[in-house]
Amino acid sequence: MEILLASLALIWGNVTAANPDASFEQLVQASLDAKNAVAIVQPAPTNDPTDPLAPVNKLDPQKDAPKVKGIYATAHSAGGSRLNTLVKLMDDTELNAMVIDVKDDWGYITWETGNPELDAMGTTQKIIGNMPGLMTTLNEHNIYPIARIVVFKDTVLAKKKPELSFVNPDGTVWGNGKNPPDSFVNPYNKEVWDYNIAVAKEAVKAGFKEIQFDYVRFPEGFEKRADTLKYTKDDRPRIDAVASFVKYAKEQLQPLGVRVSVDIFGYAASVPAAEGIGQDFEKISQNVDVISPMIYPSHYSTGWFGAKVPDAAPYVTINGASKDTTKKLEAIDKKGWKPVVRPWIQDFTASWVQGYIKYGPHEVQEQIRALKDNGVDEFLLWNANNNYTPNVSY
Repeated sequence: MEILLASLALIWGNVTAANPDASFEQLVQASLDAKNAVAIVQPAPTNDPTDPLAPVNKLDPQKDAPKVKGIYATAHSAGGSRLNTLVKLMDDTELNAMVIDVKDDWGYITWETGNPELDAMGTTQKIIGNMPGLMTTLNEHNIYPIARIVVFKDTVLAKKKPELSFVNPDGTVWGNGKNPPDSFVNPYNKEVWDYNIAVAKEAVKAGFKEIQFDYVRFPEGFEKRADTLKYTKDDRPRIDAVASFVKYAKEQLQPLGVRVSVDIFGYAASVPAAEGIGQDFEKISQNVDVISPMIYPSHYSTGWFGAKVPDAAPYVTINGASKDTTKKLEAIDKKGWKPVVRPWIQDFTASWVQGYIKYGPHEVQEQIRALKDNGVDEFLLWNANNNYTPNVSY
């Protein structure tokens, strides 16, 4: 298995906000390296010692929710004139849901919540100027509203409160290799948990029916720097720290009648847990109502699912990824913990991929056909610029 994993590679594309800074090689290495960090110690939360990550009274608060066929919308799109175009797309097609940034990829809360504690953080950037008006529009057009919250990639909070982040030996906040660099906050820190859940609760008050958490992980390649950075931690492995946040979030939000979903690397269904970044497909899935693996064909390299160029074989790639997802969830399905599977699929042309093809109606429909052939009838379309392909039969 290790030889097989070492041969796998993940094609990187900068269009998905859900994983813009990871390579597959880094993640496979992470999955094989469970070495704990040497860092400041804080007590672990008290849980059932037999299985602290097992769901407690897990219920789907919206069993009558629609079968979601959705799109991604930035806060700028949702709060600006682009909204009219996206709403018309919904009106004219079978699409019925919109995933909207309420805490974006930089860490900004994108509307004025009115919560004095959140306001005091200085992390709000009023991009959506009229949230009540937006929600009214979505409701009038029967569009199911999903609030996207980028959790642990949070450059804004990391700079404001370095003690919640990862600090270099020289005292500066760690950032990745991007220009400008992204910083992360610490998944072990419960203050970070509560901050993001506070944002989620305000989104529920605003009218969102589902909270979608993204970047539920440590930084890519974290295992290579875990013993040199300064940060708080306890004796839990990283995968348990991340999964504990998901369980806590579900328990906090379930009484509000809102669904909880998590975005996760699509490849995670095909390989063992990624210890380095702290993502375990099963442990995360068992505590959410919806799991959204990001299975963009452009993000798989030569040989995946037997395809020479997976990007040029949308049906084959999505079919293979769907089968791996089903197999990965078999164990928790037997326990009654399986969430709704609602993948992110590709509605963009990955021109950086060698052998890529232009994506149009046929390529989008082929991905949807592969999902349906595997019993998956929900999906989300990703296009970073929110320019979606016309004339698609969904």
